Amino acid sequence: MSEKSTWTVEGMTCGHCAASVREEIEEIDGVTGVDVTVETGQVVVESAAPLTREAVEAAVVEAGYQLV
Repeated sequence: MSEKSTWTVEGMTCGHCAASVREEIEEIDGVTGVDVTVETGQVVVESAAPLTREAVEAAVVEAGYQLV
């Protein structure tokens, strides 16, 4: 059964930004899907197990953005 979590990322302005965030989050163990909406900063993550804020925040920071 998969888990779905929604996060808000600050600082994304274009498709390239969204792709960077998506790529980093996809590298977290157990992540099966990532949907990024640049306009709202919303990131919906599907995963095999619940994700920690620390794991998601580390991926977002690695991409150069900030988790709200």
